[in-house]
Amino acid sequence: MLTVGQDPQLVTTDLFNGFLLSAQQETSCEKCQEVPLDVFLMNGYKVSLNVMTTERSDQVLEKACDKLSLPSEYVYYFSLFLIKREEDGDITILRKLQDFESPYISQKSIQGVHRVVLRKSYWDPGYDLELMSNQVALNMLYIQTVADVEKGWVLSSKEMKQHLASLQARGVKKEYLDVARTLKYYGFLQFRPCVCDYPHPGSRVLVSIGNRELNLRVKLAEGQDMREGCFKVTRMRCWRITTLHNNAETSTGESSSSVSPGQAQLELSFEYLMSKDKLQWITIASEQAILMSVCLQAMVDELLLKKTGMKRKQPGDRVRKGSWSYMKRDGSSQLISVSQSSSTDGICSKVNSTNGEVKSPSKTESSTSSMRRLSEKLSGVSLKSSSKQIPHPFVENDAFEGIGDEDL
Repeated sequence: MLTVGQDPQLVTTDLFNGFLLSAQQETSCEKCQEVPLDVFLMNGYKVSLNVMTTERSDQVLEKACDKLSLPSEYVYYFSLFLIKREEDGDITILRKLQDFESPYISQKSIQGVHRVVLRKSYWDPGYDLELMSNQVALNMLYIQTVADVEKGWVLSSKEMKQHLASLQARGVKKEYLDVARTLKYYGFLQFRPCVCDYPHPGSRVLVSIGNRELNLRVKLAEGQDMREGCFKVTRMRCWRITTLHNNAETSTGESSSSVSPGQAQLELSFEYLMSKDKLQWITIASEQAILMSVCLQAMVDELLLKKTGMKRKQPGDRVRKGSWSYMKRDGSSQLISVSQSSSTDGICSKVNSTNGEVKSPSKTESSTSSMRRLSEKLSGVSLKSSSKQIPHPFVENDAFEGIGDEDL
């Protein structure tokens, strides 16, 4: 399923997205109706929308960008993310919302207070120059960059922070971005501290992904400076996601018993070309492993997009027509009609397969339906316990490049 979920040709089809969106709506027992949904920028600015419960992430993204007056050609340089604020005041990006899910249902299905946030979703900083030519896009990049600098996701010296603060006070956004773009980890997505088996088992690391690489920062001992490991995405032959249960020992050298009861331990493993004839598996244990995998695939897709000269997706590119029959768990079926109207996606009524009566999902059905997050449905995770290990699915890297020792 990990391979299926990250196949760019498959995940853009209406049949694939319509099926998973309908499955999400059936599982959540949500009626098709108009509801309010707030989308935030990284500075807390709120964009209030009215959406259908069955509207997909790309449709909500287009609505939010339209309300911000962002030109359509720049819409898909951005994406919607689910974030939560930790007890220490920091924020955690849980995952990127995919086109096969409803942002409203996904946000509602997770316990706790979470926000749908609009962030840029490209990895090559060269795209900044194109977006900075538009005032709205420039402002959106500026807001995110200021937030990343303030959180420490972008590294800067004390003097540089003072210089950036001066530029911010003067309101010169382009100059601020020009300076910030030269700093370490600009444009990277930073993850929560986690455990890795590199450079040795049980290493506590800080993972950042961006600019065609996965970066590890590790503190080897007290009083020592942080050491850095850089892994280029073009040298990753493949990667996989694994789930640990039953207090199994993780590949990173720790026990999964340290995880909260009922919570699975996720691992991201990638096979890396260390030298011309040496491939090595490196494993990261993190609750954000699925998001890391999604980021790696997005970087590969972007590399291939530039290599082939293809254009980025545009709002007007979507051709949506036709209908399919969605079979539900109770044996009944529902017609999924796809048209230019965004409100027609998904299940808006329940049709009894025997008498054709239309009814809304009942509370009994709601309690018996098992709630599973869409991230779990498409994560492609495999189960590994202390007694048995199941073969793992791999995501092959189409941008993998062989290297020689002289390139290292």
